[in-house]
Amino acid sequence: MKAFVTGLAAAAALTLATAAPVAAQQNTRIIVVSHGQANDPFWSVVKNGVAAGGQDMKVQVDYRAPETFDMVAMGQLIDAAVNQKPAGLIVSIPDASALGPSIQKAVAAGIPVISMNSGSDVSKKLGALLHVGQDEVEAGRIAGAKLKEMGGKVGLCVNQEVGNVSLDLRCKGFTEGFGGKVTVLPVTNDPTDVRAKVKAAVAADGSVDTILALGAGTAGEPSVAAVKEAGKVGAIRVATFDMSAGFLKSVANGEAVFAIDQQQFLQGYLPVVFLANYAKYGLMPGGDVASGPNLVTKEKASQVIDLSAKGIR
Repeated sequence: MKAFVTGLAAAAALTLATAAPVAAQQNTRIIVVSHGQANDPFWSVVKNGVAAGGQDMKVQVDYRAPETFDMVAMGQLIDAAVNQKPAGLIVSIPDASALGPSIQKAVAAGIPVISMNSGSDVSKKLGALLHVGQDEVEAGRIAGAKLKEMGGKVGLCVNQEVGNVSLDLRCKGFTEGFGGKVTVLPVTNDPTDVRAKVKAAVAADGSVDTILALGAGTAGEPSVAAVKEAGKVGAIRVATFDMSAGFLKSVANGEAVFAIDQQQFLQGYLPVVFLANYAKYGLMPGGDVASGPNLVTKEKASQVIDLSAKGIR
Protein backbone atom coordinates (compact mmCIF):
# COMPACT_ATOMS: atom_id res chain seq x y z
CA MET A 1 0.00 0.00 0.00
CA LYS A 2 2.81 2.37 0.92
CA ALA A 3 4.51 1.71 -2.42
CA PHE A 4 1.22 2.41 -4.23
CA VAL A 5 0.75 5.76 -2.44
CA THR A 6 4.37 6.67 -3.14
CA GLY A 7 3.81 5.85 -6.80
CA LEU A 8 0.71 8.07 -6.90
CA ALA A 9 2.66 10.92 -5.30
CA ALA A 10 5.46 10.55 -7.83
CA ALA A 11 2.97 10.52 -10.70
CA ALA A 12 1.27 13.65 -9.33
CA ALA A 13 4.62 15.38 -8.97
CA LEU A 14 5.50 14.48 -12.55
CA THR A 15 2.14 15.81 -13.76
CA LEU A 16 2.68 19.11 -11.93
CA ALA A 17 6.22 19.42 -13.26
CA THR A 18 5.01 18.82 -16.79
CA ALA A 19 2.13 21.27 -16.45
CA ALA A 20 4.20 24.07 -14.92
CA PRO A 21 6.01 25.20 -18.09
CA VAL A 22 2.73 25.09 -20.03
CA ALA A 23 1.00 27.24 -17.41
CA ALA A 24 3.98 29.60 -17.34
CA GLN A 25 3.83 29.95 -21.11
CA GLN A 26 0.08 30.63 -21.04
CA ASN A 27 0.78 33.46 -18.58
CA THR A 28 3.47 34.93 -20.84
CA ARG A 29 2.38 38.31 -22.19
CA ILE A 30 3.84 39.85 -25.35
CA ILE A 31 2.93 43.39 -26.40
CA VAL A 32 3.08 44.60 -30.00
CA VAL A 33 3.20 48.32 -30.83
CA SER A 34 3.07 49.29 -34.49
CA HIS A 35 2.59 52.50 -36.46
CA GLY A 36 -0.17 50.90 -38.55
CA GLN A 37 -3.06 53.21 -39.26
CA ALA A 38 -6.50 51.84 -38.54
CA ASN A 39 -7.71 52.18 -42.15
CA ASP A 40 -4.70 50.46 -43.71
CA PRO A 41 -5.56 46.83 -44.63
CA PHE A 42 -1.85 45.94 -44.66
CA TRP A 43 -1.81 46.04 -40.87
CA SER A 44 -4.85 43.81 -40.55
CA VAL A 45 -2.68 41.04 -41.99
CA VAL A 46 0.08 41.81 -39.47
CA LYS A 47 -2.49 41.63 -36.65
CA ASN A 48 -3.69 38.28 -37.99
CA GLY A 49 -0.11 37.02 -37.81
CA VAL A 50 0.25 38.27 -34.24
CA ALA A 51 -2.98 36.53 -33.21
CA ALA A 52 -1.96 33.27 -34.91
CA GLY A 53 1.42 33.37 -33.19
CA GLY A 54 -0.20 33.85 -29.80
CA GLN A 55 -2.62 31.00 -30.43
CA ASP A 56 0.03 28.60 -31.69
CA MET A 57 2.45 29.37 -28.85
CA LYS A 58 -0.30 29.61 -26.20
CA VAL A 59 0.81 33.04 -25.01
CA GLN A 60 -1.10 36.27 -24.44
CA VAL A 61 -0.61 38.90 -27.15
CA ASP A 62 -1.70 42.52 -27.04
CA TYR A 63 -1.61 44.58 -30.27
CA ARG A 64 -1.61 48.38 -30.05
CA ALA A 65 -1.30 51.19 -32.60
CA PRO A 66 -2.22 54.88 -32.85
CA GLU A 67 -5.28 55.76 -34.95
CA THR A 68 -3.15 57.86 -37.32
CA PHE A 69 0.55 58.08 -38.21
CA ASP A 70 1.54 59.77 -34.94
CA MET A 71 5.02 59.21 -33.53
CA VAL A 72 4.27 61.00 -30.25
CA ALA A 73 1.29 58.72 -29.63
CA MET A 74 3.28 55.66 -30.66
CA GLY A 75 6.11 56.56 -28.28
CA GLN A 76 3.56 56.86 -25.47
CA LEU A 77 2.18 53.43 -26.33
CA ILE A 78 5.68 51.95 -26.10
CA ASP A 79 6.30 53.69 -22.75
CA ALA A 80 3.00 52.32 -21.41
CA ALA A 81 3.96 48.83 -22.57
CA VAL A 82 7.33 49.09 -20.79
CA ASN A 83 5.55 50.02 -17.55
CA GLN A 84 3.54 46.79 -17.79
CA LYS A 85 6.74 44.71 -17.87
CA PRO A 86 5.77 42.20 -20.58
CA ALA A 87 7.81 39.10 -21.36
CA GLY A 88 8.60 40.64 -24.74
CA LEU A 89 7.97 43.72 -26.86
CA ILE A 90 7.55 43.86 -30.64
CA VAL A 91 7.80 47.26 -32.34
CA SER A 92 7.91 48.78 -35.80
CA ILE A 93 10.38 51.66 -36.15
CA PRO A 94 9.28 54.13 -38.84
CA ASP A 95 11.13 57.01 -37.12
CA ALA A 96 14.14 56.08 -35.01
CA SER A 97 14.76 59.61 -33.72
CA ALA A 98 11.22 59.83 -32.35
CA LEU A 99 10.87 56.27 -31.04
CA GLY A 100 14.47 55.42 -30.14
CA PRO A 101 14.37 56.71 -26.53
CA SER A 102 11.24 54.69 -25.74
CA ILE A 103 12.67 51.52 -27.29
CA GLN A 104 15.93 51.98 -25.37
CA LYS A 105 13.92 52.33 -22.15
CA ALA A 106 12.43 48.91 -22.82
CA VAL A 107 15.87 47.40 -23.41
CA ALA A 108 17.26 49.07 -20.27
CA ALA A 109 14.35 47.60 -18.29
CA GLY A 110 15.42 44.12 -19.38
CA ILE A 111 12.51 43.57 -21.77
CA PRO A 112 13.48 41.56 -24.89
CA VAL A 113 12.64 43.62 -27.98
CA ILE A 114 12.21 42.49 -31.58
CA SER A 115 11.55 45.01 -34.35
CA MET A 116 9.43 44.21 -37.38
CA ASN A 117 8.38 45.77 -40.67
CA SER A 118 10.34 49.03 -40.49
CA GLY A 119 13.64 49.93 -38.86
CA SER A 120 15.98 47.24 -40.17
CA ASP A 121 18.75 49.85 -40.45
CA VAL A 122 18.49 50.99 -36.80
CA SER A 123 17.15 47.93 -34.98
CA LYS A 124 20.45 46.64 -33.58
CA LYS A 125 21.64 50.15 -32.62
CA LEU A 126 18.58 50.58 -30.44
CA GLY A 127 19.15 47.24 -28.70
CA ALA A 128 16.60 45.01 -30.43
CA LEU A 129 17.50 41.33 -30.58
CA LEU A 130 16.69 41.09 -34.28
CA HIS A 131 14.47 42.44 -37.05
CA VAL A 132 11.81 40.65 -39.10
CA GLY A 133 11.09 42.40 -42.39
CA GLN A 134 12.74 43.44 -45.62
CA ASP A 135 15.56 45.77 -46.54
CA GLU A 136 13.54 48.69 -47.90
CA VAL A 137 16.27 50.21 -50.04
CA GLU A 138 17.10 46.87 -51.64
CA ALA A 139 13.42 46.13 -52.24
CA GLY A 140 13.09 49.51 -53.94
CA ARG A 141 16.14 48.80 -56.09
CA ILE A 142 14.73 45.45 -57.19
CA ALA A 143 11.42 47.07 -58.11
CA GLY A 144 13.16 49.91 -59.94
CA ALA A 145 15.37 47.56 -61.92
CA LYS A 146 12.36 45.45 -62.93
CA LEU A 147 10.41 48.52 -64.05
CA LYS A 148 13.43 49.78 -65.99
CA GLU A 149 13.67 46.37 -67.67
CA MET A 150 10.03 46.80 -68.70
CA GLY A 151 10.96 50.00 -70.51
CA GLY A 152 10.27 52.64 -67.86
CA LYS A 153 12.05 55.98 -68.12
CA VAL A 154 9.98 58.53 -66.15
CA GLY A 155 8.47 57.49 -62.84
CA LEU A 156 6.36 58.60 -59.90
CA CYS A 157 6.94 57.26 -56.39
CA VAL A 158 3.59 57.66 -54.60
CA ASN A 159 4.16 58.09 -50.85
CA GLN A 160 0.99 57.80 -48.74
CA GLU A 161 2.70 58.13 -45.34
CA VAL A 162 4.97 61.15 -45.44
CA GLY A 163 7.37 61.10 -42.49
CA ASN A 164 7.78 57.33 -42.45
CA VAL A 165 11.52 56.86 -43.00
CA SER A 166 11.00 53.37 -44.38
CA LEU A 167 8.89 54.74 -47.21
CA ASP A 168 11.56 57.34 -47.98
CA LEU A 169 14.02 54.45 -48.26
CA ARG A 170 11.73 52.66 -50.69
CA CYS A 171 11.66 55.71 -52.97
CA LYS A 172 15.45 56.03 -52.65
CA GLY A 173 15.97 52.42 -53.71
CA PHE A 174 13.45 52.78 -56.54
CA THR A 175 15.30 55.82 -57.87
CA GLU A 176 18.63 53.99 -57.76
CA GLY A 177 17.32 50.85 -59.46
CA PHE A 178 15.20 52.66 -62.04
CA GLY A 179 17.96 54.89 -63.35
CA GLY A 180 15.54 57.31 -65.02
CA LYS A 181 13.73 60.39 -63.75
CA VAL A 182 11.75 59.80 -60.55
CA THR A 183 9.46 62.30 -58.80
CA VAL A 184 8.17 61.62 -55.30
CA LEU A 185 4.44 62.37 -55.09
CA PRO A 186 3.30 63.00 -51.49
CA VAL A 187 -0.31 62.00 -50.80
CA THR A 188 -2.40 60.96 -47.81
CA ASN A 189 -3.75 57.47 -47.20
CA ASP A 190 -7.20 58.57 -48.34
CA PRO A 191 -7.86 56.71 -51.64
CA THR A 192 -9.85 59.64 -53.05
CA ASP A 193 -6.94 62.02 -52.44
CA VAL A 194 -4.45 59.55 -53.95
CA ARG A 195 -6.53 59.01 -57.08
CA ALA A 196 -6.98 62.75 -57.65
CA LYS A 197 -3.30 63.59 -57.14
CA VAL A 198 -2.00 60.76 -59.31
CA LYS A 199 -4.46 61.67 -62.08
CA ALA A 200 -3.34 65.31 -61.90
CA ALA A 201 0.33 64.32 -61.94
CA VAL A 202 0.06 62.17 -65.08
CA ALA A 203 -2.01 64.89 -66.77
CA ALA A 204 0.63 67.51 -65.94
CA ASP A 205 3.51 65.37 -67.27
CA GLY A 206 2.66 63.24 -70.27
CA SER A 207 6.08 61.58 -70.21
CA VAL A 208 5.31 59.61 -67.03
CA ASP A 209 5.33 55.92 -67.96
CA THR A 210 5.83 54.28 -64.55
CA ILE A 211 4.18 54.51 -61.12
CA LEU A 212 5.43 52.79 -58.00
CA ALA A 213 3.03 53.08 -55.06
CA LEU A 214 4.26 52.38 -51.55
CA GLY A 215 1.17 50.61 -50.23
CA ALA A 216 -1.29 48.40 -52.13
CA GLY A 217 -4.65 49.22 -50.60
CA THR A 218 -3.88 52.82 -49.70
CA ALA A 219 -1.93 53.98 -52.78
CA GLY A 220 -1.69 51.15 -55.30
CA GLU A 221 -5.39 50.60 -55.98
CA PRO A 222 -6.15 54.35 -56.30
CA SER A 223 -3.14 54.73 -58.65
CA VAL A 224 -4.57 52.03 -60.92
CA ALA A 225 -7.95 53.80 -60.83
CA ALA A 226 -6.29 57.12 -61.74
CA VAL A 227 -4.47 55.59 -64.71
CA LYS A 228 -7.73 54.01 -65.91
CA GLU A 229 -9.58 57.33 -65.62
CA ALA A 230 -6.77 59.02 -67.56
CA GLY A 231 -7.15 56.42 -70.32
CA LYS A 232 -3.52 55.31 -69.99
CA VAL A 233 -3.78 51.63 -69.06
CA GLY A 234 -0.82 49.93 -70.73
CA ALA A 235 0.94 53.22 -71.43
CA ILE A 236 1.72 53.68 -67.72
CA ARG A 237 3.00 50.69 -65.76
CA VAL A 238 1.74 50.56 -62.18
CA ALA A 239 3.44 48.54 -59.45
CA THR A 240 3.16 48.65 -55.69
CA PHE A 241 4.80 47.63 -52.46
CA ASP A 242 2.69 45.14 -50.52
CA MET A 243 -0.47 43.37 -51.64
CA SER A 244 -4.23 43.61 -51.52
CA ALA A 245 -6.86 41.44 -53.18
CA GLY A 246 -7.94 44.41 -55.30
CA PHE A 247 -4.46 45.22 -56.55
CA LEU A 248 -3.70 41.56 -57.24
CA LYS A 249 -6.80 41.40 -59.44
CA SER A 250 -5.39 44.38 -61.36
CA VAL A 251 -2.12 42.49 -61.82
CA ALA A 252 -3.97 39.37 -62.96
CA ASN A 253 -5.99 41.28 -65.57
CA GLY A 254 -3.06 43.33 -66.86
CA GLU A 255 -3.94 46.73 -65.38
CA ALA A 256 -0.86 46.60 -63.11
CA VAL A 257 2.48 44.83 -63.49
CA PHE A 258 3.47 43.51 -60.06
CA ALA A 259 3.18 43.77 -56.29
CA ILE A 260 6.09 43.48 -53.86
CA ASP A 261 5.23 40.93 -51.18
CA GLN A 262 7.05 41.34 -47.87
CA GLN A 263 4.87 38.66 -46.23
CA GLN A 264 3.64 40.86 -43.41
CA PHE A 265 1.77 37.93 -41.84
CA LEU A 266 5.21 36.58 -40.93
CA GLN A 267 6.21 39.99 -39.56
CA GLY A 268 3.46 39.62 -36.98
CA TYR A 269 3.74 35.87 -36.48
CA LEU A 270 7.47 35.17 -36.20
CA PRO A 271 8.40 37.73 -33.50
CA VAL A 272 5.68 36.27 -31.26
CA VAL A 273 7.04 32.76 -31.83
CA PHE A 274 10.62 33.90 -31.20
CA LEU A 275 9.79 35.78 -27.98
CA ALA A 276 7.65 32.91 -26.66
CA ASN A 277 10.53 30.49 -27.17
CA TYR A 278 12.93 33.03 -25.68
CA ALA A 279 10.77 33.29 -22.55
CA LYS A 280 10.47 29.51 -22.25
CA TYR A 281 13.86 28.25 -23.42
CA GLY A 282 16.15 31.27 -23.92
CA LEU A 283 16.30 30.50 -27.65
CA MET A 284 16.63 33.22 -30.29
CA PRO A 285 17.77 33.22 -33.96
CA GLY A 286 21.28 34.59 -34.48
CA GLY A 287 20.34 37.30 -36.97
CA ASP A 288 17.65 39.25 -38.77
CA VAL A 289 14.94 37.39 -40.70
CA ALA A 290 14.16 38.60 -44.23
CA SER A 291 10.43 38.18 -44.88
CA GLY A 292 10.74 39.74 -48.36
CA PRO A 293 10.87 41.07 -50.98
CA ASN A 294 9.14 38.81 -53.49
CA LEU A 295 7.73 40.16 -56.76
CA VAL A 296 4.22 38.88 -57.48
CA THR A 297 3.62 39.20 -61.22
CA LYS A 298 0.67 38.24 -63.45
CA GLU A 299 1.71 34.57 -63.45
CA LYS A 300 1.49 34.38 -59.64
CA ALA A 301 -1.20 36.93 -58.80
CA SER A 302 -4.24 34.69 -59.15
CA GLN A 303 -2.65 32.12 -56.83
CA VAL A 304 -2.51 34.51 -53.86
CA ILE A 305 -5.72 36.54 -54.32
CA ASP A 306 -7.71 34.19 -52.06
CA LEU A 307 -5.03 34.25 -49.37
CA SER A 308 -4.91 38.04 -49.54
CA ALA A 309 -8.68 38.22 -49.17
CA LYS A 310 -8.40 35.94 -46.11
CA GLY A 311 -5.84 38.26 -44.49
CA ILE A 312 -2.82 35.99 -44.80
CA ARG A 313 -0.96 37.41 -47.83
